[in-house]
Amino acid sequence: MSPEKKKSGLISHGIAAQNRKARFDYKINETIEAGLALVGPEVKSLRAGRATLTEAWAGERDGEMWLFNAYIPEWQAGSFVSRFEPRRPRKLLLHRKQVETLTGAITREGSTLVPLDIHFNDRGRAKVLLGVAEGKKQHDKRAAIAARDWQRDKARLMRNKGRE
Repeated sequence: MSPEKKKSGLISHGIAAQNRKARFDYKINETIEAGLALVGPEVKSLRAGRATLTEAWAGERDGEMWLFNAYIPEWQAGSFVSRFEPRRPRKLLLHRKQVETLTGAITREGSTLVPLDIHFNDRGRAKVLLGVAEGKKQHDKRAAIAARDWQRDKARLMRNKGRE
């Protein structure tokens, strides 16, 4: 691409939407990548980086895994025929063995499936990174905040020590 050409601002690969609060609210035990069944305008909206995952969760329905409550807004340039519901359940594309493993983890262990991010792989396919997670208690969250503040202060002290 020549330097004169301007980029369109669309995401061809990389993170399209991220659930940053998930790692704070949950202890992530395991992650798994799943495909995402989307319609055309949803992909365009994702490429524009307009989706949110803050209230989204994944679960099992009729022997398949689904992503619930993920917000992918309508693509404004789309035709009237291609409208879709922004918070509709979206099917996750997993192997049968993965579905059975995740269903067992949800039911037996009391874990939950939290979407950590939606990204585009090198081939341009939309993928969801799911975390098998357990909820954190309030005191665990406070300890995480204290540890993060200490790391920040330590870095500041080390940075200032070189100036003296």
